[in-house]
Parts: sequence; C-alpha cells; structure tokens
Amino acid sequence: MQLVVGIRFKKVGKIYYFGPNGLDLNEGDHVIVETARGIEYGEVVVKPKLVPEEEIVSPLKSVIRKATAEDEKQVIKNRQKEEEAFKTGEEKIAAHNLPMNLVDVELTFDNSKLIFYFTAEGRIDFRELVRDLAAVFKTRIELRQIGVRDEAKMLGGLGPCGLTLCCSTFMGDFHPVSIKMAKEQNLSLNPSKISGLCGRLMCCLKYEQDYYEYVRKNMPKVGQEVSTPEGPAIVLETNLLTQKVKVKIISEDSVVDLKEYHSNEIQFVSQQTDQDSIEEEDEKLLINEEFQSLLDD
Repeated sequence: MQLVVGIRFKKVGKIYYFGPNGLDLNEGDHVIVETARGIEYGEVVVKPKLVPEEEIVSPLKSVIRKATAEDEKQVIKNRQKEEEAFKTGEEKIAAHNLPMNLVDVELTFDNSKLIFYFTAEGRIDFRELVRDLAAVFKTRIELRQIGVRDEAKMLGGLGPCGLTLCCSTFMGDFHPVSIKMAKEQNLSLNPSKISGLCGRLMCCLKYEQDYYEYVRKNMPKVGQEVSTPEGPAIVLETNLLTQKVKVKIISEDSVVDLKEYHSNEIQFVSQQTDQDSIEEEDEKLLINEEFQSLLDD
C-alpha cells in the first residue's frame, strides 16, 4: 500500500495521485506539483489515503508545496494570459485559413508551455501556425486536437434534460455507451432523441444500465410463453421499471383476454421467443452509418 493524495487540475478533470510529501493536506487545498507538462497548480480532491500499488502510475511524484498567496496571484495572471492567447490564436488560425475550431487555451503554471485545444474534421497541417504562435508568445506551443465529447466538456451547456451537462459538472472520465443500452431501456432509437449536445450518445444512458440488466434477467421476453394465475399466456409487453408484464391469455373457447401481472406472479414456460429475431434486427442498427456516427469520437 502507498500513501497518496488525489489532485485535480481542472474543475471536472481526471484525478491524479501524488505523494503528500509529509504535508498536512485536506480536500480543497491548493498545491503546487511537478507533472510531465511541468510545474502545475492543482486542487486536492482526495485527502491522503492508502491505495494498492497497482493503482499507482510510476514513478509517483510528490507534492512540492501548498500554494501560497503569490501562487494564487500567478494563477490569476495566467488566466488573463490564456484569454489573450485565445484571441490571438483565433486570429492566427484565420490568417492561415485553417479548417479548425479553437476550443480552449491552457497555460502551465510555470509558463513553460501554452496548449491550444481545437476540433477539426480531419488531420490539420498546423506546423506554420505553431511557428507563428511560438514567435508571438516566446514559449513552447502545443496544438492538441480533441473530440466532440471533450469539446462539450470544456465548453459546458445545457443537456436535453434542462440541466448542466454531466461531463462539465461531475464526470471525471467518459464511460462507454452503446445503442444496445438505449434498446434495453426501451428508449427511442431515433439519434436525435438519444444524443447529447456533442452529437454522440448521451452519457446518462450508462447510469441506469446496471438496473435494467439486473431486472431483465428476471423478466420474460416479448413472445415468450408464461404461466399465469389464470392459465398459460403469451407475453405482449414488458415494463422493466415497474417490473410488470402484459400478456395475452387464450381460453379453451378461443376467447382472448389481456391481463397485466407483476413478474413475481408469473412463471416461465419456455425460453424460445420471437425476441431473438427482434434483437437480430436491432443489432443491424449498430452498423448503420447514422447510428455509428453517434459512437465515433
């Protein structure tokens, strides 16, 4: 086990582990650390704790010091420089007539590197742009192309639910989502209904997926034969949230009766269902270009 402290460099960024270096650190403290990008300013979001060695990326670097008043002033100056660099970056991109959209600019705490984040449809030859920017700012320049999910995370906004985007509010990392999740949750498979501001599948599809998978194991499928208190029946519809099943009961005199039962009130008779063919059709959606575009970063 290794004693570490969790530090985040962006509001909703990834958490990185560092050695506490004997400092008394608590959540909310601002610290100065050395990273692969240089000296950085971050916030403690996980107070010192013991973690298994396999969870640590070697070599584990230590916190240099707690941030001082001078460090805080430096951060404010850096934010002002980033705003100025953003405007200059847009001007230079326009001057070079490059098909790219500048999203954000980040300056390392020690001013050793200026990072420009941008989106573009394809690969961009920005070598001349880098030289031009380096001549203006007199520091190392890095241009980093990001995907539309990262763009939404940086810019923020309101989702279809009316709330601030999850990725810009509390999600440190993106989780894999798939069309299958939307199908299992009985959502519309219309891309406009299940995609977020970024144009990709909504991250919130992942939130309730474990529940749906758990309940589905104990629910019959559409077309399956079941035994009910009133006799054998065929499943017409299932509601995973209420765990209720709508069935068609056919009596001996061929009278059809529709009933609804809780899944605990019925028993499975057969496992062979028409759902297999339905699933095969839905799987074809995965290779449909319209849906595939929701998955590509």
